[in-house]
Amino acid sequence: MTTTGNQFTSLRNLDVGVWTRRGCCLRLLQVLSTCIAFSLVASMGTWRGDIGNFSLFIWCFCFAMTLIIIIVEWFDLQRRFPFFWYNVPITFACYFALLCLSASITYTTTFVQFLPLSPNRDRAIAAITFSCIACVLYGMEVAWIWDWYELGSNPCYVHTIPGLLKVLETLVACVIFAFISNTNLYLHQPALVWCVVVYSICFIQAAVAILLKLFKLKYTLPIPFPIFQVGLTLLSVIFYSSAMVLWPLYQFDEKLGGQAQRSSDGSCRDDLTYYVCAWDQRLAVAILTAINLLAYMADLVYWARQVFVKV
Repeated sequence: MTTTGNQFTSLRNLDVGVWTRRGCCLRLLQVLSTCIAFSLVASMGTWRGDIGNFSLFIWCFCFAMTLIIIIVEWFDLQRRFPFFWYNVPITFACYFALLCLSASITYTTTFVQFLPLSPNRDRAIAAITFSCIACVLYGMEVAWIWDWYELGSNPCYVHTIPGLLKVLETLVACVIFAFISNTNLYLHQPALVWCVVVYSICFIQAAVAILLKLFKLKYTLPIPFPIFQVGLTLLSVIFYSSAMVLWPLYQFDEKLGGQAQRSSDGSCRDDLTYYVCAWDQRLAVAILTAINLLAYMADLVYWARQVFVKV
């Protein structure tokens, strides 16, 4: 093989002891921050709300996966994997940084600001603080791994245009899932249920594409990976286009049972509401749907150029 292959071989034979000592300190701080964040929110009991449950899941997931990475590297298990290990921690670190950031923002804007002055509000603010700390720590890990492995001259999927788009698509979908956790928004209308199906299918498709690339499984496909991506992304664009039409239509058109004005939603008029009202959730999903549709369209243009223009 070529010089690139030799570079990858040397990457896998780096001094794991140095890597483990430095990485373990940083990741222990990440584990501590996420653990404190989800513990504080969990202690609030029924005060969490739907967005609180979403944030709680994010912090628990980041905590668990970071702990698994620590165990793998501490016992030098990464050598047993048939792929380049650096792709795993840097991909997860990118996701965890963005997930902790999104959890901090959504939890603050859709729940904490509505809480009255109380011990629960103090716990929520403290949880957000530790979530932001975790976000910074994961960002530091991305920069550190990049420098350690000298990724400027070696490929890393999450630092390419299609990789970043896939990260954006799945991240936005996760935030959408947080808002549609309120099933009252869509169960009454089959067209809205279809939108939820669209969000789920497209999320799975994007996740599959990331896994195929991350674990070097794209060569197992019966067709070239760029053609596979064109078909997958085109399907996502079509699906999201339908959701972009149906969700606002059935949520905001009064003739179809929607609510055109925020004032028409009783939950938005209640001064004692401690969470974002249903109308605001509907609007947030509509905006996020438009953002993800644009991301999928950009993704489709990129892969179409790769297949048909051969750039």
